Amino acid sequence: MPERIYNFSPGPATLPLSVLKEAASDIVNFNDKGIGLIELSHRSKEFMAVADETESLIRELLDVPDNYKVLFLQGGASSQFFMIPMNLLGSGKKATYLNTGVWSKKAIKEAENFGDITVAYSSADVSFNKVPQDSEYSVAPDSEYLYLVSNNTIYGTQFSKFPEKGAMLVCDMSSDILSRPLDISKFGIIFAGAQKNMGPAGVTVVIVRDDLLDKVAETVPTMLKYSTHAEKGSMFNTPPTFAIYCVGRVMRWLKNQGGVLSIQKRNEEKAALIYEVLDSGEFYHGHAEKSSRSMMNIAFNLPTPELEAAFIKEAAAIGFDGLKGHRSIGGCRASIYNAFPREGVEKLVQFMNKFSAENS
Repeated sequence: MPERIYNFSPGPATLPLSVLKEAASDIVNFNDKGIGLIELSHRSKEFMAVADETESLIRELLDVPDNYKVLFLQGGASSQFFMIPMNLLGSGKKATYLNTGVWSKKAIKEAENFGDITVAYSSADVSFNKVPQDSEYSVAPDSEYLYLVSNNTIYGTQFSKFPEKGAMLVCDMSSDILSRPLDISKFGIIFAGAQKNMGPAGVTVVIVRDDLLDKVAETVPTMLKYSTHAEKGSMFNTPPTFAIYCVGRVMRWLKNQGGVLSIQKRNEEKAALIYEVLDSGEFYHGHAEKSSRSMMNIAFNLPTPELEAAFIKEAAAIGFDGLKGHRSIGGCRASIYNAFPREGVEKLVQFMNKFSAENS
């Protein structure tokens, strides 16, 4: 097999090599059954065991309380932008949103179709280079929930601590779920597209508190009710079986790495290596304020667009892929999710130092 490159893409992102190899084998012949994983019926005992193990490992790794359901849904994280207000809001009901980037803006737009939405904070005027402290906004006492995006892939910002406002939290954790421990009891709903820290694209994991399942109006379509999927164990219709299988294998890998606390330490160490370069001179400039920096996505600029283009081109030539920043802010971005190896970060840092020395 050709030598693998380092995938700094924000998603779909790098997965553990051991998981990829196991999946490649199981696609052809799963558990010596003579058929491939993606040919199995989703109601077969073999696949039900896969789904049960995947849910069990998520519960174990995140310490999910018994009064929460873990669902495997389709439609990407973007479908949650409307499913959440569709299930929790209605005429006369209110919710509060924090606007910290593209994905929260999209969620706000969808939510406004279903209830009275207050945007209590926005960092749009500073190019979304920060997330708020609790003192920077207020939440109306009659809000059904406070919505936030825990980590912003485009701008490289992240909530280091979650809000303590007394409101039920609803959180898009697509890009940093399982990167650090969580107190699930503070949240009503957590959701995450799998393609960054959990597995391949195709499944969205939703963790929802039991009492919220009864809030939905009867007029909401069956497929868009959380209660529908909770009652059927995510098997109301054919689920994305391969994606669920891969999430389960990544959960096994994460458990074998020591779990969430262990991976948090690694993530902090990896991010610190790159931030040290950004802070050591005038050549590189991080986009995010220091108090809002992400462990998952590090957005930065060079002195000129021409140097940024040269940096990306030279990096690609030596096996560093996906370093081009999002079109909305340009520059460069290194995404270093759970499965991204420290060795790749160390090699990127060496290249960054060499490039700046040659082009200062």
